[in-house]
Amino acid sequence: MKRSEINGIIRENLDFLQAQNFSLPPFAFFSPEIWTEKGREYDEIRENCLGWDITDFGSRNFHKVGLFLFTLRNGNRKLPEKYKKVYAEKVMVVEENQVTPYHYHWYKMEDIINRGGGTLVLQMYNCDPETDLLDKVSPVTIHSDGREYTVPAGSQIRLRPGESISIYQKQYHSFWAEGGKTMVVEVSQCNDDSADNRFLEERGRFPSIEEDVLPQYLLCTEYPAAK
Repeated sequence: MKRSEINGIIRENLDFLQAQNFSLPPFAFFSPEIWTEKGREYDEIRENCLGWDITDFGSRNFHKVGLFLFTLRNGNRKLPEKYKKVYAEKVMVVEENQVTPYHYHWYKMEDIINRGGGTLVLQMYNCDPETDLLDKVSPVTIHSDGREYTVPAGSQIRLRPGESISIYQKQYHSFWAEGGKTMVVEVSQCNDDSADNRFLEERGRFPSIEEDVLPQYLLCTEYPAAK
């Protein structure tokens, strides 16, 4: 992805979040220059990958296959004594027909909550334990807003604003928005995008960046070390 594209995506979605009355913490607006001055008191942000996260999953077409995220809080399973949180929270913006590819998590269980805009559509499969691929036969158990029910493999679950779904470990899921851009909040166990994502097809989780302009804000993988 070009840095100019990333900058533009952040600016556009800041406007959308503001329209949804969703406010971000102060560190969201630290410039690259400010980050060079920050000491070890901000290591929780650095070591737990809090902040801006823009990905095209290696597609080179963000608006077709991609996702905008901002991680607000997170623990760290690799440093449990240092970071006591056992939970994480992200806000995501999903564009209409913009796909997040099929994946599951080995460790993390997550709640996906539609907080405003259009409808979030999720397509769900169990994982076939023999092949580690989509189980296209067994029904999928859905937990949504206090209700448990089963659907056929590959069913689409539609979440309107205010509705949510719990996604368990090793449940394959893909999602996109219908009816316009949608703000989604994820509440989960500790998030580790370096080791806890199993994509059905090989995907790059973090983008390679062409530096055609200077960054407005640093992504969560780009913070300089503390002085």
